[in-house]
Amino acid sequence: MNTSETQAVQARYARRDNSADAQRYSLYANAAALQAQQERLRAMARLWCAHGWTDLSGRTLLEVGCGSGGNLLDLLRLGATPTQLTGIELLPERAAAARAVLPGGVTVLEGDACAAPIADASQQAVLAFTVFSSLLDPAYRQQFARTLWRWVAPGGGVLVYDFVVNNPHNPDVRKLPLSELRALFPCARLQSRRLTLAPPVARRLPTGLIAPASLLLHPLRTHRLTWAVKPLTPP
Repeated sequence: MNTSETQAVQARYARRDNSADAQRYSLYANAAALQAQQERLRAMARLWCAHGWTDLSGRTLLEVGCGSGGNLLDLLRLGATPTQLTGIELLPERAAAARAVLPGGVTVLEGDACAAPIADASQQAVLAFTVFSSLLDPAYRQQFARTLWRWVAPGGGVLVYDFVVNNPHNPDVRKLPLSELRALFPCARLQSRRLTLAPPVARRLPTGLIAPASLLLHPLRTHRLTWAVKPLTPP
């Protein structure tokens, strides 16, 4: 556990304007955010179906950096079992918000993920959505990746959704290129695809044009969804 990096992450989130973020990422008020979420869910379902998972029922699934619980709710809608679902959140107020909206069977842990009491090889999928990009210390990124990989059962994987380009307006995040993902999970078999039309572009488009524009303007996709699969037997 790197206490200094954990404190730095907390400070970066505290600098953000939460009210502005709420509008920017609201699925109700922002058509671009809704399109990005739906596109990501379809891509997740395709990846897992191709992996041989016909459903999510009974599967042990964990999200690191679960925020106020939005992605965990999406997993429930996709068929995940509440008692097999875990979220970990660093910020106490976000963890409390997640507990308020999620079913009682879902476990929400608070604190540094690298210190969380998760058993080795206990999870079939570990999700980290826009988490690595908030970890600016390369050594802590490596420690974080090793922790997630340790939790994953053989045949399962780590699902990463994150920036592949830097945001010139936000120095508190750093891109996560595919080459670095390969280095962070050297034993994994990676399946990856670019997603999410650049939000500043998508927010300026009429609602009906966002989805086709995302398909056509592939170079303007700013994120990557990667399924890093752990081999059934050690290499």
